[in-house]
Amino acid sequence: MTATRPGRAAVVALRFDGDCLFALDQTLLPWQEVELELRSAADVAGALKRLAIRGAPLIGVAAAYGMALEVAAQPGREALDRATAELREARPTAANLARAVDRVRAAALAAPAGELAGAARAAAETIEAEEVAASAAMAAGGAMLLRGRRRLLTHCNSGALAGPGRGTALSVVAELAGRGEIDGVIACEARPLLQGARLTVWELVQLGIAHELIVDAAAAGLIRTGAADAVILGCDRVAANGDVANKVGTYGLALAASAAGIPFVVVGPTSSIDMNAASGDEIAIEERGEDEVRLALGEPLTLPGTRCRNPAFDVTPAELVTALVTERGVASPVDADSIAALLG
Repeated sequence: MTATRPGRAAVVALRFDGDCLFALDQTLLPWQEVELELRSAADVAGALKRLAIRGAPLIGVAAAYGMALEVAAQPGREALDRATAELREARPTAANLARAVDRVRAAALAAPAGELAGAARAAAETIEAEEVAASAAMAAGGAMLLRGRRRLLTHCNSGALAGPGRGTALSVVAELAGRGEIDGVIACEARPLLQGARLTVWELVQLGIAHELIVDAAAAGLIRTGAADAVILGCDRVAANGDVANKVGTYGLALAASAAGIPFVVVGPTSSIDMNAASGDEIAIEERGEDEVRLALGEPLTLPGTRCRNPAFDVTPAELVTALVTERGVASPVDADSIAALLG
């Protein structure tokens, strides 16, 4: 592993200047750092669909600003309805997106005549500020929970490219590294789009945190041998009973952690909790295009036309989750009562 150099500046994945939402294009990382200029709800929805912007909390913030941009250009109910429909359909699994869109819409509709655009922007800015504060709180709570666990394994990407501030699970990793309390991170590559290999490794380099990259299939075997002291990752949606939807491959890591007797810790803001989903069976799992499986970085991996399944997420039952770390505290054991307590 490379040497740890904690304390470097976090990544800024989104920034809003009042007229335009600038977004670091995550499809080009780690080779190019290019900012997109997004000026409408359609622009934001398109960036979400192609994963130029991704990560549940970041998706929510981007969608909120997409609403604000649309009604700033054309203040009125028609623009608000159009933006709502377009953005809610962009990514179906992350709870944060629909919640943020509905919140901005409600704020705009409640505003006096002539103040719709200002109310939408204020709501979006508030959502972003709340997610930044949540990131800091989760970092502190998760670091306390995992104190003494010096070798951490993570999956997909859960840093500043996934949420404002320092993100979710990687905010905990960064906090522990800043305290000198971890030896390093094992990052899973996260096929088919390699968010771990491309994005998590890039963020760990920016933060100066020691790390190793592994193929997804190696994770369970390494966990069995004791290579990791805990598994820590983010989430896209948490059901009312504590079941967790996250990047496909998460369920297998939970099974491996359970078999090895190490903590399996999920980190996510309460904005990712969906009390309308009684269990993980009610969470819509996004199925993405087959070419994402057939290809890797544009190069073919199999014969053209091979039929593929590409679920972007899977569901981990609550009983396999050691703890859910949120900005409002830690749920452990993770069940309907502890989830309700977080929101109460």
